Amino acid sequence: MTLLNRRDVLKVSSATILTAMAPRLALAEVVTGAPLHGLSAFGELKYPKDFTHFDYANPDAPKGGTFAFSPPNWLFNQSPQTFNTLNTFSAKGDAPPRMELCYDTLMASALDEPDSVYGLVAETVTVSADRNSFTFKLRPEARFHDGSPLTAHDVVFSFQTMQKKGHPELLLLLTEMKEIVAEDDHTLRLTFTGKHSDRAILDVAASMPILSRTWYATRDFDASTLEPPLGSGAYRVGSISAGQGIEYERVVDDWAKDLPVRRGLNHFDRIKIDFYRDRQPQFEAFKKGDIFWRMEHTAKTWATEYNFPAIQQKRVLKREFSGEKRPQLQAWAVNQRREHFRDARVREAISLCFDFQWTQKNLFYGMYEQSQSLFEQSDFRATGKPSPEELALMEPFRDRLPESIFGEALIQAPSDGSGRDRKNLRRAVELLTGAGFKRNGNRFVDAQDKPLNLEMLIQAEVFARVYSPFINNLQAIGINASLRLVDPAQYQTRLQDFDFDMVGMAVQLSATPTRESLESIFGSRSASAPGSYNLPGIADPVIDALIAKVSDAHSRAELISIMRVLDRLLRIRRDWIPNWFSANHLVAYWDMFGFKEPKPDYGFPVEILWWLDEAKAKAIGKV
Repeated sequence: MTLLNRRDVLKVSSATILTAMAPRLALAEVVTGAPLHGLSAFGELKYPKDFTHFDYANPDAPKGGTFAFSPPNWLFNQSPQTFNTLNTFSAKGDAPPRMELCYDTLMASALDEPDSVYGLVAETVTVSADRNSFTFKLRPEARFHDGSPLTAHDVVFSFQTMQKKGHPELLLLLTEMKEIVAEDDHTLRLTFTGKHSDRAILDVAASMPILSRTWYATRDFDASTLEPPLGSGAYRVGSISAGQGIEYERVVDDWAKDLPVRRGLNHFDRIKIDFYRDRQPQFEAFKKGDIFWRMEHTAKTWATEYNFPAIQQKRVLKREFSGEKRPQLQAWAVNQRREHFRDARVREAISLCFDFQWTQKNLFYGMYEQSQSLFEQSDFRATGKPSPEELALMEPFRDRLPESIFGEALIQAPSDGSGRDRKNLRRAVELLTGAGFKRNGNRFVDAQDKPLNLEMLIQAEVFARVYSPFINNLQAIGINASLRLVDPAQYQTRLQDFDFDMVGMAVQLSATPTRESLESIFGSRSASAPGSYNLPGIADPVIDALIAKVSDAHSRAELISIMRVLDRLLRIRRDWIPNWFSANHLVAYWDMFGFKEPKPDYGFPVEILWWLDEAKAKAIGKV
């Protein structure tokens, strides 16, 4: 299962629907025409103009040491198993996780707020009266790692390049960018078409990397290359071994190290990532002490295999950290670009063959919860019957919505826990028959006698153990199902080209999703964009219309209502079939680190939050 993590839910007791004639109140009625040190979608900024550092940062922590870890999440074209390029902002190739640490952005997200960004390269931002244009005043001291100035011209080059050639996740954020102009070296004006989400600027300002225009003047942005790129971030590429390992070196003279958004972060001199083709050798490396920090994603391993000597000696600690207050999608994508899977009844039949109750008892050691929503652990998860506000949103689409959406939110059919629930499997057969498939011996075929094949694509052997009973049930009802284990490079290519029947993915969405970010997973525009996260190929005008309404949400309460309607519809359609999730992070680490508690609510980037505690490291023989 692929793990991804996006940039950045407050609980609201009620929701209100505004009329179509309501005035546009973008960014919580933010002041226009005046320079601002930060932006927030809803509510006040937590940090004032004169803040010195984020509350979760520690300016007094020591610098130094190496943080060797297994990244628990990754972005864009990154892979945790291998790499063949250092260009992480293209859809081509496999890049190592954390390449984004080498680049600065206009603004930086606060990890203890759901939707706020503060100035990084941009000292201030001024919002135009119509809220379509944003003028950034760049810090004159901003520098690339070679000492050359970072100017507005570099930002223009970067955004225009990403809009044309960037990874789909970045390209889609700039779909409605109308113009970007360098008014001088340190003044940048970004203008949207007016069709953009009011909160699109938050994702754009905090996610879009700034490249060196001069460096790329003699290089092809599209090229897959192992030449370390010129960046401006807190880290630069250090030593690399192609496909096997990479180290990021802290930039000691980082131009931004004393800015409020950076102060008290980025303590390690080196961040080291070694690559393993499978989880077991990676785990063995952790047990030996070659890896210092690991987030466990396998219940069996967590429950039965953390009994090695370093654990018994208390040199390695096990701990659960609370999950982020962000919507979590963990599900299987059923590829509707393949004709056999376009009928929702087929997708429902597939879902009925997964026995979560049996899996939880026999394989998960009771450690996971069954996913029902695509927005688990957030207020966007629909429950019960629709509220009056949700009904008002659904009414204009009544003739295009399934009748069941007006009732209780869909809950996946529970099983009897036997591993082969006859009632559910019998229902699955009925659904396939209703979808036009017929029996030919012990297999279902379509009207042209083509078998109903389903290949589950996986990239790690560990999934075979969990998926095999699922595959057996699919075969039992007449689907010609199989598992296909491929190497990381082939896996990445097949996902990028949508060359699969069914595949699992986990995505942590922003705490305040924008239209642009939702389109990248659920929108029609991304369905045909190679490399996008719309793996099922969803192309539904009603879903597009609901996503568009996200742009016009004037309050978090209204956003919650829209998202809950979207959740109800997606759950019924089963483009993504939710499977399971964990409410907490399962973490093991060598007891040689310091960190500030509690962890921030909207992110857990240990590599920039934690630091080396030399006394602890010496006590366990790690110095």
